[in-house]
Amino acid sequence: MIYDIRHRTTFTYEDIVSVSHHVLHLAPRRHPRQRALQTAMLIDPSPGVDSKGDDYFGNPVHYVTVQEPHDQLVVEASSRIDVKPLADTLTLGASEPWEDTREALAGAADETLLQAFQFTFDSPYSVANDEVRNYALQSFEAGRPVLEAAMDLTGRIYHEFEYRGGVSDVSTPVRDVFAMRKGVCQDFAHLEIACLRSVGLAARYVSGYLRTRPAEGKEKLVGADASHAWLSVWCAGDGWVDFDRTNNVIPNVEHITIGWGRDYGDVSPINGFIVGGGAHQVAVAVDVSPSPLGG
Repeated sequence: MIYDIRHRTTFTYEDIVSVSHHVLHLAPRRHPRQRALQTAMLIDPSPGVDSKGDDYFGNPVHYVTVQEPHDQLVVEASSRIDVKPLADTLTLGASEPWEDTREALAGAADETLLQAFQFTFDSPYSVANDEVRNYALQSFEAGRPVLEAAMDLTGRIYHEFEYRGGVSDVSTPVRDVFAMRKGVCQDFAHLEIACLRSVGLAARYVSGYLRTRPAEGKEKLVGADASHAWLSVWCAGDGWVDFDRTNNVIPNVEHITIGWGRDYGDVSPINGFIVGGGAHQVAVAVDVSPSPLGG
């Protein structure tokens, strides 16, 4: 499937900003089922410093510095992305027992395992406690296949936690999300990651987009799509396998990956600092549409 994606962020400041520096994770990364056919970035005012590279996790990253005084900043990223469907060979119940995965990660006998092992530790936005671990162990019974257990955990969080905006923000600790039983996609990703790491498994945070469909008989609203978050679990036989608690699915052709890391902090779409500005407002509009090129 080929998608055209536009992500537009507008910062409106109360006072003049004299200089701003931003780190952008807005360009899609390549992986075995996804490739970017084209990408472009429009920034107004135009940055005096503009460079690209890859971050520690291999995600495309854009560094910009705007040195012109401004009271509004517009960052618009557009991409055309080709996403391939999952292979039909993934069988959750055929994965190895989760204890075997945990022991292999703890041993980290080769480079591949060592790369996965770094995702077994708490990170700033995903910290477990005993309650979280005990909750995870209800899915991870002795000898249970690791991917089957992960899917069960995904389903339990889906059914037992309410999706509700406005009750949390990116800094809300996992313990608070667990106590409230409410949150949004990034909260549930952080919670499930904390659950998985608490039992010794490797889990990483995935940032991207989800194609959404309008209600029957309704037109799709421009800007109605949004950034999305899910997670991946390491399994020796299958590598990294994605799970999306928000929709209780294994992500497929309608999930578009921007990047991955330990948690939201590693792949925040726009991060950085400004000099001046005072209070500010942020408006974000995201459009994900099938490309006329087909797929």
